[in-house]
Amino acid sequence: MTPEGPSRRNDRGNDSAHVYIGARPTMTYVFQVVAQLNSGAGPVLVKARGATISKAVDVVEVIRRRLLPGDVAVGAIEIATERLTNRDGRDTNVSSITIPLTRTTPLPPVPPSPSAPPPGPS
Repeated sequence: MTPEGPSRRNDRGNDSAHVYIGARPTMTYVFQVVAQLNSGAGPVLVKARGATISKAVDVVEVIRRRLLPGDVAVGAIEIATERLTNRDGRDTNVSSITIPLTRTTPLPPVPPSPSAPPPGPS
C-alpha cells in the first residue's frame, strides 16, 4: 500500500498493522488507526518521521483520550534516527517514532443485518 496507508506485516513478520503519518489531515489517520483496531488487528503501529512526529502524537492522543478512552493501551514507544540522502545528494539525519497501540477491551458484537432472518427454530 502507499507509504501513508496501513499494511498488514511489519519487518519482523508479526501480524500487525502499520499506519504511516504524512501530510493528510490528522483525522484521516485517526480513522485509519481506529478502523485497524476495530478490525481485530494485532498492535497497530503508528509511524512517523521528521516534522510529522507531532502529528503522530496528536493521532494517538485523539484516539486514547477522545474516541476510545480506556479501550487502548500505548506500548513501548521507539525513537530512532535514520540517515537519508536529500534532494541535493547530501546525507541528513531524520528522527523517527513508532507508537504501538493495542485494544485492551474486547470488540463490541456486530449486530445482525436487517435483511437476515432472526435466529430461532426453522
